[in-house]
Amino acid sequence: MIKVLDAVLRTGDDITVSGLARAARVGRSFLYRHRDLIERVHTAADTPVEEGRLAVVSRASLQTDLANALERNTCLAARVRQLEKRLSEQLGDQAWRESGLGASPDIGQPQRRVVLEQELPEKRGELEERKDSTLRGPPTGS
Repeated sequence: MIKVLDAVLRTGDDITVSGLARAARVGRSFLYRHRDLIERVHTAADTPVEEGRLAVVSRASLQTDLANALERNTCLAARVRQLEKRLSEQLGDQAWRESGLGASPDIGQPQRRVVLEQELPEKRGELEERKDSTLRGPPTGS
């Protein structure tokens, strides 16, 4: 990275984080993670250009900055959609519980009891039939 920075300084090209990262074939985040490198880049970028030479922002560096910004924007937009969906689900669940429209979690037990109580007479009848058939014994042939 330092060699790339030195080469850019020698040529007098514009010094940008994106341009240096591209030239060194590293991500911009690499530079930002290494404080000493980013400080060196900023210092070199802030150093006045020698008289007679003008610093020019290259079209390629602007396109790189734009592409990086668009990629970041896409990632952030996806994250916002994800967070909005989670928030919507949380608020929806909370509103549903508070509205009283949804079944409370403890309603399952009483509902099962009602179903069993409704089936109870039928099951008692079946049990009585079995008792009667056992008491009568096996059917006799004619």
